[in-house]
Order: sequence, then C-alpha cells, then structure tokens
Amino acid sequence: MSELKNDRFLKALLREPVDRTPVWMMRQAGRYLPEYRATRAKAGDFMSLCKNAELACEVTLQPLERYPLDAAILFSDILTIPDAMGLGLYFETGEGPRFKRTVRSAADVAALPSLNAEVDLDYVMRAVSTIRSALGGRVPLIGFSGSPWTLATYMVEGGSSKDFREAKRLMYAEPEVMHGLLSKLADAVTDYLNAQIRAGAQAVQIFDTWGGSLSSWAYEAFSLSYMKRIVDGLIREYEGRRVPVILFTKNGGQWLEQMADAGADALGLDWTTDIRAARARVGDRVALQGNMDPSMLYAPPARIREEVAYILERFGRGTGHIFNLGHGITPDVDPANAGAFIEAVVELSGQYHD
Repeated sequence: MSELKNDRFLKALLREPVDRTPVWMMRQAGRYLPEYRATRAKAGDFMSLCKNAELACEVTLQPLERYPLDAAILFSDILTIPDAMGLGLYFETGEGPRFKRTVRSAADVAALPSLNAEVDLDYVMRAVSTIRSALGGRVPLIGFSGSPWTLATYMVEGGSSKDFREAKRLMYAEPEVMHGLLSKLADAVTDYLNAQIRAGAQAVQIFDTWGGSLSSWAYEAFSLSYMKRIVDGLIREYEGRRVPVILFTKNGGQWLEQMADAGADALGLDWTTDIRAARARVGDRVALQGNMDPSMLYAPPARIREEVAYILERFGRGTGHIFNLGHGITPDVDPANAGAFIEAVVELSGQYHD
C-alpha cells in the first residue's frame, strides 16, 4: 500500500498535533454533485452503483477532485448487512429504502443467517481495495457501517420510519427478541468493519442514525452497549498504524460522557450540541467530529465562512477536532457552497494549531 501523503485526519482522530483542522463531509460523494448523478445514471440504479467497484471508486474520488478534503469515505449504503441477510432491499422513489421481508419475531431472528462479510459482502471489499489503490496514499479511506440499533429499526419497520412504532413495540414488549436481533447484528457489524479494515479502510465510523430516538436507559441498553461490543471486537492496529474508530449518534449529545467511555477514538456531533460544551464534557478522552448544520450550506458563502469561524473558535486551540457537517450534505446544495465551506476550514483553522 502507498505511503500516506496527508494523514492529518488520522492524527486529529488520535489527538496528535496537526497543522490545521482536517475536514470531510458526510455524504460528500452524492447527489449534490452533477458528476455523481451522471455516474449513477450510467450504473442504472443506486445498488448497482454500490456493487460496481470501479464506479463506486469513481464517485468516491469525485469530491476529492473538486475540494481539498482530508479523507475519502467508502461509497456504499448502511443497509448492506440486512440486504445480505436476505431481507430484499429495494428503493422506492421518494420513499427511501424498503425491505421485502421484516423481522418481528423470535423465529424471524433465528432465521437470519450469520454473515461472513468477506464472502457475503465481497462487493464492498472489492470497492474498498479498489478505492484504496486509486487513492495512492493521497488521503485516508474511511469505512463504515450502520449501528445495530439503526439497522434493526429498518429491519423491523421494513423501511424508514417517523416514530419507530414496530421497533419500539418489539423492544418494550419482547426485549429478549430485540436483544437477540441486536446481538446478531453486532457480530455482523464487527465482522464487516474488520473485513473493510483488512481490505484497506484506515479508519471506521459507526452511524447510529436513530439512537437519538430512544430514552436514556434504552439508548444505553439497546444502542450504546452494542456499539461498545463492536468497538471491543475491532482491529485497532493494521499496517503498522492505529485504526481509529468514530461513533456518531444523531441527536445523541446528551450521552457524550457515556459514549466517550465506549472505547472509540472520536465522537461525531450533530449541530444541536455546542462543540465547546462537548469538549469540556469529554476532555481529552476522545476527539470530536462536526458539527455545522448541513442547512447552513444554503446560506451565501460569506455566511458559511462566518459559521465555520464560529465553530472553530468554539472548539478552540489544539488538536482533536475533525471539521464536518452535523449530518450528511443535502442533495440540493450548490457545490460552490460546499466548496466555500471546505475552503473556509482550510484557510481559517491553522491559527488554532501550533
């Protein structure tokens, strides 16, 4: 593997000194870019794009051609694991992901196969190794997975949900069934992320998109405990380097102390948590990633720059900050505004580092 030319993202995750704050965007390879839309049209549909290693590589690299980003993230979907378990993932226009089959009983959980990620999700590993090779050490490659709780919500509901009625019914009425599902998913996610690391991912992120829908005790019991189990089972040294782990629970700012104890190297913050307060709460236990509101990218470039300056000032001096949006970039953002955001981080953050 090529020597890494830009490692400030990995260094910041480990709270090592950097020359400026690194920056990347969740969903940076996506529909806001006209070149992405052209490649997706060539692929035919979203999952065909995910399963074609060359095209997945092409869209992963597209934002790096436009912007001075400090990391690339694997182009894939968080629902690859339940799809590989045979639930029949498909996408309805305007409706998002759907599954042909749901998991709502002990028998349904028992019927789910145990996965071997390198075999059952080999197309993801091919994409990881293809992207890593194409990067040539330019920036690190991030692998990722959905969290067990987040994957479970889609599997139980049969798709996305506003209130998670079926998932919460199962959790409260038959907790042993939900724990059985989450345990199986935790094993699958651990295997999946380790396979990505062996294929070339240099850091991994666990996306707990729906953990913030839970009460405090339920979050710790049904989401965080399973993410901790995954972190405990991950490869943490590979190719002579530490492999950092990022936990991101959307709407999870109230649980930062508990998350900081889970063993990850960094926590992702959404925009509802003040980054200065977050830093004071977690101290030097973890790095922080975030946390500009993605909707700020609708503002004029001068206002975007002001917001970047504000967040940098709120975090303050020193390492341990990876600048990002508080969630994924939205499809109708002007690419020039995304550029203004990234350029502002590059230009303004050096003053906060020795």
